Amino acid sequence: MSEKDEEIRSIDEINEKIKRGDAVVLTAEEMINLVESSGLEVAAKEVDVVTSGTFGAMCSSGVFLNFGHSDPPIKMTRCWLNDVPVYKGLAAVDGYLGAASMSETKGFEYGGGHVIEDLVSGREIDLRAESYGTDCYPRRHIETVITIDDLNQAMLVNPRNCYQKYDAAANSSDRVLYTYMGTLLPNYGNITFSGAGQLNPLCKDPNYETIGFGTRIFLGGGIGYIIGEGTQHNPTSGFGTLMVKGDLKQMNSRYLRGASFYRYGTTLYLGIGIPIPIINMRVTRTAALKDDEIYVDIRDYGIAVRPDLRPVIKRVSYAELRSGKVTIGDRDIPSSSLSSYKMAREIAETLKKWILEGTFFLTRPIEPLPRHGKPKPLKVKGRELRVGDIMSRNVITAKPSDDIKEVASKLVEKGIDHLPVVDEEDKLAGIVTSWDLARAIAQDKRRLEEIMTRKVIVAFENESIDVVVRRMAQHNISGVPVVDRMNNVIGILTTDDISRKIVGGRTAL
Repeated sequence: MSEKDEEIRSIDEINEKIKRGDAVVLTAEEMINLVESSGLEVAAKEVDVVTSGTFGAMCSSGVFLNFGHSDPPIKMTRCWLNDVPVYKGLAAVDGYLGAASMSETKGFEYGGGHVIEDLVSGREIDLRAESYGTDCYPRRHIETVITIDDLNQAMLVNPRNCYQKYDAAANSSDRVLYTYMGTLLPNYGNITFSGAGQLNPLCKDPNYETIGFGTRIFLGGGIGYIIGEGTQHNPTSGFGTLMVKGDLKQMNSRYLRGASFYRYGTTLYLGIGIPIPIINMRVTRTAALKDDEIYVDIRDYGIAVRPDLRPVIKRVSYAELRSGKVTIGDRDIPSSSLSSYKMAREIAETLKKWILEGTFFLTRPIEPLPRHGKPKPLKVKGRELRVGDIMSRNVITAKPSDDIKEVASKLVEKGIDHLPVVDEEDKLAGIVTSWDLARAIAQDKRRLEEIMTRKVIVAFENESIDVVVRRMAQHNISGVPVVDRMNNVIGILTTDDISRKIVGGRTAL
């Protein structure tokens, strides 16, 4: 450790100053301004604590609930709150309600995140449960109404919250995509991003010197704790996460809000704030990081591959993302945030207020978060069918200038229904089907270029069959050309191919 990074003050010393009312507490934004005006040395000497905040969709959230015993009692094996399934692989009247669990009757409109908000708001919740019945738990069915006050415990325990950074999203495909990054418009029509950047807690202490197991935090408007690294914790790549817990009964519905992502699913918007004690110069520097110093990648969601394998379109700073547009090539593409910077600022201000009032004290982590390691992908063991396993490689093509009647004769002769149309460089230019040709002949059309579909839905050789089948169903089509990355046609995949080789015998390969 260099002399400049030796301890400036301890957490115990800071807590003593909080007790006396002498602590100097700044929000992350105020810390940035101080460093810019007076320098790091002055900020390190004057400031005791920097407060951070974030408010965004945190799907990996949920609450452990204890309903108490009825008379006669029931061993709940299936349970619903407002028609949202509760996980019941636990003891008789314990359950876990996940934020992403969706209503069996309302679907995308209402889910676990909404139930959590309704509980914190004091609203009545319909409870329904079933059981097979036992000697000690004879009841088989129960229906009642509860509020949060009727629960013995309601503990928010979230496996993954508060990403240090989160890659932005765009869509190169020809269709609208509905994702956990919101609605992505085709042909790079928009960019979405998440995270509070310069206010984000793990961006303020990316080395995890003050944040670890046992750190006291602002959680959902109440006090919570970090209980370890979150799932998919990826410190090696700068994408750390947190596992947190807190008493739902002490929280405020302003900072926990159920939400739905259109045609994707339900979630919980959650507010988290973490105090960063200024213990050395290294933490002083990171606590003063600005949006233009924090970078993420924009990834292409138009390619259906594992998240970390999605192509990187551009590396950008949070400052550029938050400006409202990102320049890619010769285009200015609109960018918008899925999280609320305004609420993140409010959370940092509220946490600052609690510390200055002497109602919130800092804790020294019992143990640090891991600083190395990357999450492993799920390996699919066994043979998984790809487009290249099933597609017809002996593909027949045509030119835009070809005569329609001659092409129709060719389709009849070969017994095929789909014909890719290629240009002079053999690049895919369109497609026609037997139905297109029949209608064209009836209308006395002459050339393929008059009738061909120019906006072609395609597949790639290494794509999963399941992904392509879903794409075909979405567009209500029965076949797709298979192309390489240069847009050369290398095959054709039809529903007949799929039926023959999968439905007729999946082990044919």
